[in-house]
Amino acid sequence: MSTVYQMLLSSPVGPLTLSASETALTGIDFGDTRHEPVNGASPVLAQAAEELTEYFEGRRRSFTVPLAPEGTAFQKEVWAALREIPYGGTASYGAIAARIGRPGAAIAVGQANRRNPIPIIIPCHRVIGTDGQLVGYAGGLEIKRSLLDREQ
Repeated sequence: MSTVYQMLLSSPVGPLTLSASETALTGIDFGDTRHEPVNGASPVLAQAAEELTEYFEGRRRSFTVPLAPEGTAFQKEVWAALREIPYGGTASYGAIAARIGRPGAAIAVGQANRRNPIPIIIPCHRVIGTDGQLVGYAGGLEIKRSLLDREQ
């Protein structure tokens, strides 16, 4: 079993728990969800924390920290499509389904979106309902609105 590194990062949307392997970021959770034992700092966590801080300060629009989200092949396909939504932009679940060549899979895209282990960096907050309304977000709709407003 590989070592899991974790740290707590203060942010304008509340504390974020960052998790990483030795080589990539594996998770961002809203709140303090660290578990014992919490292993110390790692270069990946340092890079993720720096990039997220720059994002919240309005100085970063894209991320370069290596990512290793765990999920099914379909989930990873959806998460890759989410990373193509530009900073300040939005897309509907149906548009993401069409983008990955599965136009009837909007509900499945929503389920994959909900299971995104690396929110903010894999920007699931940029996915909205077909009618333009904000729908579901792991951190809550208030945080989703805050992230979208920050990008305007």
